[in-house]
Amino acid sequence: MSELYVSVSPHIRSPRTTQTIMRDVLIALCPALIASCIIFGARALLVSAVCVAASVLFEFLYQKGTKQPVTISDCSAAVTGLILAMNLPVTIPLWQAVFGCLVAIIVVKQLFGGLGKNFANPAIVGRVVLFLAFSGSMTNWVFPDAVSTATPLALISKGALDQLPSLWHAFLGWEGGCLGETCSLALIAGGIYLIVRKVITWRIPTAFIGTVVVLTFVFGHEGYSRADWVMYNVFSGSMLLGAFFMANDYATSPVTMPGQLLYGFGCGVLTVLIRYFGSYPEGVSYGILIMNLCTWAIDKAFCRPQFGVTKEDLAAAK
Repeated sequence: MSELYVSVSPHIRSPRTTQTIMRDVLIALCPALIASCIIFGARALLVSAVCVAASVLFEFLYQKGTKQPVTISDCSAAVTGLILAMNLPVTIPLWQAVFGCLVAIIVVKQLFGGLGKNFANPAIVGRVVLFLAFSGSMTNWVFPDAVSTATPLALISKGALDQLPSLWHAFLGWEGGCLGETCSLALIAGGIYLIVRKVITWRIPTAFIGTVVVLTFVFGHEGYSRADWVMYNVFSGSMLLGAFFMANDYATSPVTMPGQLLYGFGCGVLTVLIRYFGSYPEGVSYGILIMNLCTWAIDKAFCRPQFGVTKEDLAAAK
């Protein structure tokens, strides 16, 4: 051997790349995308296509303009665009959707160093900014028959329980809401695909959904059985979309097993507290965003000791 190359660990080879992971996420989102087109019509596909195209274009232009390697082929920008689209109502003006993509890709992702260095899930920040900037457009819900209506969670917050859709309709998505959050069946199918493919683990979604189930069962709601109330909280709003597709972002979620469980628990607690006591009936995006900001502390708290390093070594290093 004429030359010896030494590289930084870990020395583990895997056929899985960023592109294959993101491709799996896109595949997992296909049931929700198809369901949104069936429920809300062709404009759902238009909004989704515009968000994906805008996200890819913004990443391409930024990387070209800053003379960085162009990485749009890894599909991460397409995933951000599609997840953001799933968080938008079908009636949103297209220019506002493009603005949300600008915030997600340029402000949250690229300005902080690109993929893996973002401080929060880009799609979540894009949704939150759009809601704060264009609350009228972001709450213009349309029922599948093109009649303006409120989401089930908004109806609950107003006390209009008699106007709630049946649990079966809520499960299938025949209700007002964002493109990708209404059909629970499609989201569960996509979530199971991601877990089977080992793109995500079961820990965060299980802790997230399980916490919401327990707390809503304990708190209850006057006029509804506890079981029905739990089902409405799980099947309505962006609960499943957040648990399977937004809370599991690699860069903004903990890496250890106890850390992931605590993170999912925190997302669930914040979601329920915002839903019960906040002025906005939905709390998933805000809950995940707050826990994104706590990830560094969770990772630090559950940091595993390095192999071959003693407590004395760590103390001396401090």
